[in-house]
Amino acid sequence: MVEPEGKKRIFLSACEASGDAHCANLIKAIKETVSAMSSKSSAKGAGNQPLEIEFVGVGGKKMASAGCDLIEDTVQRAAMIYNVFGHIGYYYKLIKRIKNYFKENHVDLVVVCDSPAFHFHIAKAARKANVKVLWYVAPQLWAWAAWRVRKLKRRITKLACILPFEKDWFGSYKIDTTFVGNPIFDDLSIDINNSCKSYAEFDPRTAKIALFPGSRKAEIKSLWRPMQKIVTRLRQRWPNLEVTASAVDDTVLEELKKSTMKGFKCTYTTEPVDITSAKADLALVASGSATLQVAAAGCPMVIMYQSSKLLWHLFGQWLIKTRFLSLVNILARKELVKEFMPYFTSLEPIFGKCSALLNNKHRLIRLSRDLVTLVEPLATGKASQKTAQLALGMFTATANGDQ
Repeated sequence: MVEPEGKKRIFLSACEASGDAHCANLIKAIKETVSAMSSKSSAKGAGNQPLEIEFVGVGGKKMASAGCDLIEDTVQRAAMIYNVFGHIGYYYKLIKRIKNYFKENHVDLVVVCDSPAFHFHIAKAARKANVKVLWYVAPQLWAWAAWRVRKLKRRITKLACILPFEKDWFGSYKIDTTFVGNPIFDDLSIDINNSCKSYAEFDPRTAKIALFPGSRKAEIKSLWRPMQKIVTRLRQRWPNLEVTASAVDDTVLEELKKSTMKGFKCTYTTEPVDITSAKADLALVASGSATLQVAAAGCPMVIMYQSSKLLWHLFGQWLIKTRFLSLVNILARKELVKEFMPYFTSLEPIFGKCSALLNNKHRLIRLSRDLVTLVEPLATGKASQKTAQLALGMFTATANGDQ
């Protein structure tokens, strides 16, 4: 491969905490790859001009710390949004601002991460400005809105998917798709090869429960209080349960503390999801990428999600095309863990499932083993490094005239 030379500018876009983390790791991986390329060229005595990359975009604190010049902190904004419709004006102005940036500044590559509702607009603006687009973390069009795949094809150059089956699905629509692995495993703090739980000294009376109510205000508003109520019911049977509530950062941590029920006792933490899960016997988890981190720690879980009852019955249940809604069960192709998505009325079935698991040590052991086995293949690669190579390869293609 011909190495790219000179100065390049990459525009990255992330809307939520997970995208911020993925893009931050991608920036670091690109820098490391470029540094290794420069060292290799120097060792060969080549006279190529070293590659310099400027990172600019919209995202959060992690991207900024990695070296991205942010024109807007979208992650902080997203974390505090509950009524999305009340913020349409904000996003409309931001899209217009980004369009103007593309008009007024030279950009060599645009990388958008997840969040399709916003990034369809950014990708369209980039392609209109004749800039290549790499979509990192493929939108889950296979689950719903499959008709949008053709729109996606028109608006991107390459797609980096993070679930194994996505490569063939998107590839069937002639989209240039690469499976890069799942980026949530890039920073695992635990050894997945030794994460199966033995429950050797397990006692349900002193079981450790982890609560993951999500990172967005909407998730916290709909899940945090119900999770507390479920634990309160469990404590009526086992008063000495140890409970830890996990937050993605200090802002979310304060949000949890402010909305804690009177008399509810728990420990709060902002440590990585896999570390908290490794210490727990059972977890209640908001549906999303965190479920895979909990699985990597071998922690049995019950998955929850809430939505508008009216919208679900009018549209949601007809739009969703997958048998299961949680990533864990989609990958397993069966209900490996119990998912309540969405739940509308009584918390009794969720309490009942948690109680039954705590009462069945052997079921916990089997579930821990099955979860680790499920996600282990996804944790073998380095998604950030593979995506970095993909992005740099797009520079080379541009230099060779491939538009």
